[in-house]
Amino acid sequence: MRVPVTTLNDGYDFPLLGLGTYKLQGEDVEKVVRTAIELGYRHIDTASVYGNEVEVGNAINAAIAAGDVTREELFVTTKLWNDDQQRAGEAYQESLKRLNLEFIDLYLVHWPVPQQGTYVSAFEQITQLQGLGQLQSVGVANFYEEVLDEIIAATGVTPVLNQVELHAGFTQPELRAYHAEKGIVTEAWAPLARGENLGAPEIVAVADKHGKTPAQVALAYLLHMGCSVVPKTANPQRLVENLGAVEVELDAEDIAALDAVQGERMSGNPRTFPN
Repeated sequence: MRVPVTTLNDGYDFPLLGLGTYKLQGEDVEKVVRTAIELGYRHIDTASVYGNEVEVGNAINAAIAAGDVTREELFVTTKLWNDDQQRAGEAYQESLKRLNLEFIDLYLVHWPVPQQGTYVSAFEQITQLQGLGQLQSVGVANFYEEVLDEIIAATGVTPVLNQVELHAGFTQPELRAYHAEKGIVTEAWAPLARGENLGAPEIVAVADKHGKTPAQVALAYLLHMGCSVVPKTANPQRLVENLGAVEVELDAEDIAALDAVQGERMSGNPRTFPN
């Protein structure tokens, strides 16, 4: 099963379906990440605030040692937490050490936190890390048009990716259009809307038509838009199911039906979060 790959605006290849590790803790982390790699996942997404970088790194290193995969075949993302925006360089080194890797493929400013006023300098510090050879690509999460304009103008660097809440019923068309114009990959967190929209009649009908699951259809819908998705699960069967989304071929009728799904933002608005 081949995961579709896109090319980031800095020239690196990037798998469009990955494993999210938010809320995975303890033994679960190593088990799930190892299993995912064995199944063919090549993109692993974590963050310092998730508190599981050590376990994610252990799983990756164990998979490499076992010969399941090479480091170069994997794409590892982690993120700079809000409290560390003024010490991004140090925070990066701490993440690198916890992951126990020689380099990280993608480092994201996790939230803009506009009330702090430090997101421009945080992004600037991250861009400077690239020259040290330990960081491949720089990006952001939960940013919106105005703050993206600001960091691009201040640094001359366009982030390769913006990871935002996005799912059927909340597809952020204006932000996606902005990303497309700038050459920024849109990556969806909560791509399954935490399971809350999987019973939507439109999703169920398309799933029945194709003999697939609602989750596979929900993910395939976002992949069809050109978005990257990082669904999270601790269930090995769900790992297989989510990966199967890459084989779902949706037609124009399916897309029109899925466009009609009703939904809304489920988490903090980046313009005000964490207030």
